[in-house]
Amino acid sequence: MNPGEKLALISVGVNLLVTGLKYFLGVYSGSVALLADAVHSTADVVSSASIWAGIRISRRKTKRFPYGLYKVENLLALITSVIILLAGYEIARGVLEGGGRIQAERLPFAMGGVLVIILLLLGFSRYELKAARRLNSPSLEAEAQHLGTDLFASCVILAGLAGTYFQVQFPLDRWGALIIVLLIARVGLKIAVDAIRVLLDASLDFNTLNTIRDIIQKTPQVSKINALTGRNSGKFKFIEADLALKVRELEKAHFVANQIEGRIRARVPNVDHILIHYEPEKKETRITALPITEDRLHLSEHFGEAPYFLLLTLRIQDKKLLEEKILANPYRTLKTGKGIRVSEWLISQGVDEVMAAKSFDHKGPYYVFADAGVAMQQTEQKEVHHIKTALGAQGGQTQMEKEA
Repeated sequence: MNPGEKLALISVGVNLLVTGLKYFLGVYSGSVALLADAVHSTADVVSSASIWAGIRISRRKTKRFPYGLYKVENLLALITSVIILLAGYEIARGVLEGGGRIQAERLPFAMGGVLVIILLLLGFSRYELKAARRLNSPSLEAEAQHLGTDLFASCVILAGLAGTYFQVQFPLDRWGALIIVLLIARVGLKIAVDAIRVLLDASLDFNTLNTIRDIIQKTPQVSKINALTGRNSGKFKFIEADLALKVRELEKAHFVANQIEGRIRARVPNVDHILIHYEPEKKETRITALPITEDRLHLSEHFGEAPYFLLLTLRIQDKKLLEEKILANPYRTLKTGKGIRVSEWLISQGVDEVMAAKSFDHKGPYYVFADAGVAMQQTEQKEVHHIKTALGAQGGQTQMEKEA
């Protein structure tokens, strides 16, 4: 059994023990309230057993249910919330319809027994709630909160027994019970709303979606997130993303998608399924970067130490030159790693292609550009004018022509 199943089975045992203690104390002391609460606790046993069975069933996948039966947990959480609300209703009705104060025999013994039950429920409900949140199990979390309502009911009974024992005239147990009923209603409604949201395939919470979006956006090959959705099913998450990639080869795109999936699974817990649809980036323009010399007329022999970079924006359809701009190299004075830093900087400028005098093979910039899907081309041309002619750049007023 996995940790969730073990915890659910322990919960069944605790509820059986509590039910037995309440029944014994009720019979022994003559407390009708304890006997009634023992009957109520029998429903807790049934609820815990159902949750245990639900966790076992929810892990299964079949041809009819290829996405698993994870929502069985949420369905059981919804049922548990109904039980919680019914318990609150019964307590409220008992308080409003009750005639006199609690009548019981052997009150000190009964009060001591109820105190033991309270401590047992308090300790186990906190332990189960913490474990359920760690396991991200909605049904176990609902069960832990349900035990909390049982704890409140036991406190009401203890207050009633104490009031009878000390012969208090003011009905403290009734007022306390009404306050507890409000708390029970709040817990039950919250569990119900959370369960219904998942059953109706509501979106993942904003924090989770923002985390996933941040992971995708930090991937250099991603140019645009067309759509990002996700939903819960039990404690598991299903995520779908539609991406535009700066990648033209199918094998490379598949590799990038697998990288993104691995990063999401590493940071987002309990992800069952990730579907990433990707397509090549649809661009109308192409930006080519050239490292140029101080005179801005010749190609620089050195990539990382080039004083300037010329960025040419050409329309893909007819190769018309739409824009030309010259940017100063912000990393030329670095002692080490300037080539890699320049490569990353050019990628941030949206560059699609880099032309250089020397090959990038087996050098740092090669791996940076290859990972981002930026094309690399070596040219023997030295003059910028000839390189632009080779690229087929037509028309448009260049920055250098404006300056001239």
